[in-house]
Amino acid sequence: MRRNQKMEIVSHTEIAKKIFELVLTGDLALTMLQAGQFVNVKVAEVNEPILRRPISICNIDHKLNQVTLIYRAEGIGTKLLSSKQKGEFVDILGPLGTGFDLSEVNTDETVVLVGGGIGVPPMYEMAQRLYKNGNKVIAVLGFRSKDEVFYEESFKKYADVHVTTMDGSYGFTGNVLEAIQFEVSDFDWIFGCGPKVMLKAIEENYGQNKKGYLSFEERMACGIGACYACVCELNSGKLARVCKEGPVFKLGTVNIK
Repeated sequence: MRRNQKMEIVSHTEIAKKIFELVLTGDLALTMLQAGQFVNVKVAEVNEPILRRPISICNIDHKLNQVTLIYRAEGIGTKLLSSKQKGEFVDILGPLGTGFDLSEVNTDETVVLVGGGIGVPPMYEMAQRLYKNGNKVIAVLGFRSKDEVFYEESFKKYADVHVTTMDGSYGFTGNVLEAIQFEVSDFDWIFGCGPKVMLKAIEENYGQNKKGYLSFEERMACGIGACYACVCELNSGKLARVCKEGPVFKLGTVNIK
């Protein structure tokens, strides 16, 4: 059940170029149960910018009552957020959206996790859960360049990791789909989060022969399904709200244009 809380900053660090790791503590963390959900963050105490910023949940630690968020500071709101320091409080609304369903994943199955850029963070919570479930986990993490790479070592605790960069400055040269085709053997499930062009490629290549889920990134206003600003079209012809029915949808569900 979603609710509001001002959570205290435990740490706030720039871990790659314009990429920040924000660790928060508060009882709200205990309500965060699903990998793939997100929170809406009030980035400033003033009225501008007025809208909260949706940020996906990277890691949930119920023992410490902590949640880790990772975001890119490139707009007015996220740049304001990046200036906050340890000990300050951040107004958080969440958890929001529908996360990944792991109930159908058998322990003997191999799962590929695909993260593109800021779509990498939710895959980290997924990697931990699948690892604890006994699955073989393969993480394919895509970035534009070496200075934007983050969490490679963290993922290695739970998965076989393949890092790609579009400019060839680190790891595999190319996109995540090329890395899967060249470096990954057979698998049963594929879960992805990242730019729409990446999700479309996953759908086109694996939608007919693999099981999986995709998490969509969309501009959101309210984040709770009231404003219908983040609607997507389903293959059934119906419309769905990315912030409410999503951001996670089953592979083959969304009409990706």
